[in-house]
Amino acid sequence: MNHTEHFTLGTGHGYRGFLQVGLLNAMPDAALRATELQFARLLKDAAGALDVRLRLFSPAGIARDEETRARMEGFYEDAALLPAAGLDALIVAAPDGDAPDAAWRAELEPLLDWAQGVPLAVIFSGGAVPAALAHLDGIAPRPLARPLFGVYSGQRATDDPLFFHTAWDAGVPHIREHGFAETELEARGYRVLSHLADDSVDIFARDTAGSFLFLMGHPEQDDGALGRLYLRDVARFLAGDIAARPNPPRNYFDRATEARLAALGADADLPAHAAIVQAARPLQSWRGQAVRLFANWLTLTASAKTRRAASRAVHVRRRRAS
Repeated sequence: MNHTEHFTLGTGHGYRGFLQVGLLNAMPDAALRATELQFARLLKDAAGALDVRLRLFSPAGIARDEETRARMEGFYEDAALLPAAGLDALIVAAPDGDAPDAAWRAELEPLLDWAQGVPLAVIFSGGAVPAALAHLDGIAPRPLARPLFGVYSGQRATDDPLFFHTAWDAGVPHIREHGFAETELEARGYRVLSHLADDSVDIFARDTAGSFLFLMGHPEQDDGALGRLYLRDVARFLAGDIAARPNPPRNYFDRATEARLAALGADADLPAHAAIVQAARPLQSWRGQAVRLFANWLTLTASAKTRRAASRAVHVRRRRAS
């Protein structure tokens, strides 16, 4: 039996509508639960007076260990069921990288074709962005001169309703080694909504029967996420899985914390690193801006749904009167 992750807020006075939101979670086992919780909590905080119901989906082609499959049982639905799910909105999350795992590429492409033709609001996050662009328009990512790992400020390129009551110069986590050329995106009909301080593309959109929104950063991440990712890379370095000692995330720790990490010797173990990271607090929190951004996305989605329902009602009345 499939289970629907469900939360309801503000269904009394001021109630503004009902939305079914799907999360297509293509993250590997180690990040599956964290991604699920991050988006669920962000949507819950952003829902306001909306009744938002979250349903979880995962591509069947992703290899999962037995423990993960057991935990997913009854909570996750097969991604192939998405076209019949009756969703109003969808979030597609995949590991950061230039392309999705080949195991689920074949599942993603027909879903992209379907999503373009239905009134669905879709957010693409992480590795789902280059995967979607490659299939939709053959747009390939370009390697960055310097990989992004840290908190980077964005600047609006336009006064889009998505940014209502936000200060989008606030920092947002980025974890990537690629980007996209603004001229190429605009030539294919995409609208660039914000840039990073270095003028690289941050958020962009494309009009479909619904709407596609592409997030190069990770506003859904909690304040401690980058610290945990840094410790993961430290563990990989200490185990000999990567050659270079990782740098701390940029614009994330205060200078004193960075100095303590830099002072650790080459023989310092993981607990020594963890003690410093866990005692630190990020320089800034992007949570408030992320909640407003997603609240605007949900509100725009609900408004579009209301307009479609009103249009259908008018059409039915006219047909009955004729």
